[in-house]
Amino acid sequence: MADPAPTPMMAQYLALKAEAADALLFFRMGDFFELFFDDARAAAAALDIALTHRGEHGGAPVPMCGVPVHSADSYLARLIRAGFRVAVAEQTESPAEAKKRGGKTLVGRAIVRVVTAGTLTEDALLDSRSANWLLAAASGPRGGVAVAAVDISTGRLEVGAGDTLDGLVARYGAAELIVPDGMAGAPADAVLRPRATFAAKAARPRLGALFGEGPLDGIANSGDAGLAALAGLVDYLDHVGRGRLPFLQPPVPVGTERMTIDPATRDSLEICRSAQGSRSGSLLDAVDRTVTGAGARLLAADLAAPLTVRADAEARLALVARFAADGPDRQSVRTALRALPDIGRALGRVAAGRGSPRDLGHLRDGLIGARRLAALLPADGTPPLLVELLPRLDGHAALTDHLSRALVPEPPGDAAAGGFIAQGYDAALDALRASGGEGRRAIAALEARYRADTGVAALKIRHNNVLGYHVEVPARAADRLMAADSGFTHRQTMAGAVRFNAPELHEQASRVLQAGAHAQVAEAAHLEELFGLVLDRARAIAATADALARIDVSAGLAEQAAVAGWCRPELVDHPCLEIEGGRHPVVEAAVTAAGGRFVGNDCRLSPDSRLWLVTGPNMGGKSTFLRQNAIILLLAQAGSFVPATRATLGLADRIFSRVGASDNLARGRSTFMVEMVETAAILAGATDRSFVILDEVGRGTSTYDGLAIAWAVVEAIGERLRCRCLFATHYHELTRLAGTLDGLSLHHVRAREWKGDLVLLHELAPGAADRSYGLAVAKLAGLPPPVVQRAKTVLGALEAGRARTGGVAAGLDDLPLFAAAAAQEAAAAPDPLKEALAAIDPDTLTPREALEALYRLKAAAAD
Repeated sequence: MADPAPTPMMAQYLALKAEAADALLFFRMGDFFELFFDDARAAAAALDIALTHRGEHGGAPVPMCGVPVHSADSYLARLIRAGFRVAVAEQTESPAEAKKRGGKTLVGRAIVRVVTAGTLTEDALLDSRSANWLLAAASGPRGGVAVAAVDISTGRLEVGAGDTLDGLVARYGAAELIVPDGMAGAPADAVLRPRATFAAKAARPRLGALFGEGPLDGIANSGDAGLAALAGLVDYLDHVGRGRLPFLQPPVPVGTERMTIDPATRDSLEICRSAQGSRSGSLLDAVDRTVTGAGARLLAADLAAPLTVRADAEARLALVARFAADGPDRQSVRTALRALPDIGRALGRVAAGRGSPRDLGHLRDGLIGARRLAALLPADGTPPLLVELLPRLDGHAALTDHLSRALVPEPPGDAAAGGFIAQGYDAALDALRASGGEGRRAIAALEARYRADTGVAALKIRHNNVLGYHVEVPARAADRLMAADSGFTHRQTMAGAVRFNAPELHEQASRVLQAGAHAQVAEAAHLEELFGLVLDRARAIAATADALARIDVSAGLAEQAAVAGWCRPELVDHPCLEIEGGRHPVVEAAVTAAGGRFVGNDCRLSPDSRLWLVTGPNMGGKSTFLRQNAIILLLAQAGSFVPATRATLGLADRIFSRVGASDNLARGRSTFMVEMVETAAILAGATDRSFVILDEVGRGTSTYDGLAIAWAVVEAIGERLRCRCLFATHYHELTRLAGTLDGLSLHHVRAREWKGDLVLLHELAPGAADRSYGLAVAKLAGLPPPVVQRAKTVLGALEAGRARTGGVAAGLDDLPLFAAAAAQEAAAAPDPLKEALAAIDPDTLTPREALEALYRLKAAAAD
């Protein structure tokens, strides 16, 4: 027997689900979004909500779950974080409109948007201090890859190219990646789209209509891959927006004026995320003193892609210096910025069709505040960048005046209830409101009369969405209104109350509801009109938002410099790195918070001393020293003052960092394999303008293999790349290269042993370390004393073997396994000779007593 045909509702659901494909379908039914079948099972598990069943389909109960429409954003956020995509099917008509089509017609529904990780605009779904980048990637015809990157919450759009897709994804911290089907090297979690949607030539007319030919020419100059990525991005946005594109600023080509930083270096330096994957503990977290969400997002972008053009970096530094030099002025600007709403994201919601009266209020208040801020920043004698920014803060007077007249001071977030258009803006709307107010006053008077006529003091006139206006009395008083001549008609009986209709109440309620409905229609029309006025000035508003963000970043960096004692770096074109009193901002903050003092160190790299070989004990500060110099250079090229007493820096085209041990077992890579892959990338990608830091290369394999690899890497950097480099190592044999390798200089972190304990000084000094202090560090770490003692014995034998034969392994013949037990027993047994020596106080002995003591010790030794 064939399965029965699905109900009209289920047929409608199945058609929309087929359209949604792999996305979960939020199916609007009244005040709930419902999910069915596998979608319900997945959502119930991810949201920890009840999974129920309703009816049957195919002879089996239909699994379902639902979330309230009014709180859907919070559930959407959880599903997106769990990795789902969600298609939202809304009711496109009211039940009354559906009835006009005749019979028991089903309410029309359609998918109005697809919510994905990269296409969020709602405040509840976004972090106000982090950008939300969506990337589309396309391969170049001769290798390499291009991406189009957009944060649709603000419309910021960039197009750039790189050697690897991983590097570009890491730079943006992409929330979602779109690639053409079949693209080589695409991550497993990338969203696959038809290759035809990435056709640059076919999309050129549409892209030209969207952005103009000027921006497209700048992208096309670097090849078709950038245009292809942009075409794929726009097509995807059109797909998830169901034909409605969000606001997109003209695409900005990003090329060699930004520094390339590979993913390993980003992880090593912890630029925007710490080793634990959070913002806390990162460089961004340590330097961020911005007071607006837009400023925090721009600072993260600056640190993620520092500048390589000296003039651009100097322009940012000059603006920071302007705020750093005037504390009161800086505080006034920061106070004004702190009060401003996020107009960039408010504009994004309006453009995406999800704006509210509150967003219009934010735009009004933010643009007025921007004009007031401009008055605090006179252009006379100011840095060129500020002169460029100031005009963008003004020019919206007509729009803000219109919004000020049209809106109440505090517009609501939901337009459905109305009440956001100001009194006096529309005389007809005012009349409708007055009529509705008169009707409500008449209803209040009617309630008082009904109480007097019936003698029921508890009588109330109430309203709900089912019955409308009605009379409600306690159950014990219902008999008085039930009488045939009472004028009331019974409507509903409940446990403790009874509800009635009355002709006069119905008449007054009709007037109120009619006036209210007309008022809501009028307000909705005004809302659309105001949205249109805003969108007409969308690009100018976006420019104001960007200018406010740049001022916030500059004032915040100036505040950081003033509080932490940072200096303005001097940028030069020749390759040097001259830093006095350099410090690591993240480590310094942690040390200071614990009540300690961070020890600053100098670093002077020049053509004659461009490669420093740094030795010394573990925990002595080698890794911190390496990282802090890379971070200082990165901060300077991002346009920030730096944590140092003085700094003269030659700009780098790239920064490379290979510090720390990690593995990638999921890709079949051990710690040593990861180390070699990263080292290989440095040797392949660095130029004579790069800055490289390397720590303990070769330590993941055998002694001879590791030493050979480290030796060869040092030679390659010194002879072939000839770039600035800090190379930390425990292979003291490498110090011999100082006599043969041009530009190599020896340095070490200082340490000393005091009364058997290791004291780490965290200071850098010229020359090589005398030893590694490995056993002292092991003792400091809490290694059991017998193990430390045994290690000393082994070390002595190894060093003796090397002294005799020149080979490390020769000393191992003197270390049979039983020697370990003997050494432990000897260490544990009392030693009479040591006890006798400990009992002697040489400072109190007479010559004769000393001679007698010597005889006793000699006799004890003979025993």
